[in-house]
Amino acid sequence: MPNDPGFTCSCCGAHHAELPMSYSTAAPDVWDADFESDPDSTLSSDQCVIKGQHFFIRGLIEIPVIGSQDVFSWGVWVSLSRDNFARAQEMWDTRGRESEKPYFGWLSTELALYSEGTTDLKTNAHTRPIGRRPYIQLEPTDHPLAVEQRTGITLDRVREIAAAVLHPA
Repeated sequence: MPNDPGFTCSCCGAHHAELPMSYSTAAPDVWDADFESDPDSTLSSDQCVIKGQHFFIRGLIEIPVIGSQDVFSWGVWVSLSRDNFARAQEMWDTRGRESEKPYFGWLSTELALYSEGTTDLKTNAHTRPIGRRPYIQLEPTDHPLAVEQRTGITLDRVREIAAAVLHPA
């Protein structure tokens, strides 16, 4: 089945009809359901404020798939300073926002597939045209996620990620 977009899972041995090319989290790791009743806290699909003191936006860490036109992506949350968050909000529905300088932030999503923690990796959030989530660029370190973002991953790695996400330990 060379043109089959699915994959046979290394964990369960079953054939899954599709090979997911993206995964996402609904909230920053520090979000707690108790914040829902806090008037100074809010969570939307793209932005989050906790107790009026911590500010986050959702974006994509995109990773090229070697030998393919495909891109694998992690939907993640990044903490921003109050000023950068205010500017991102101000520009959220403004045409040309992709011309903004990137906003420095800290990765606020733990991706358990990486042996080294991912929370608090340094990032730059690049805004894109309206309707597209920001592109999250990791600082070019030796962290495995940062290396993958720079050098790309194979389809076998995408299958490995799928198996791990679909069947968490």
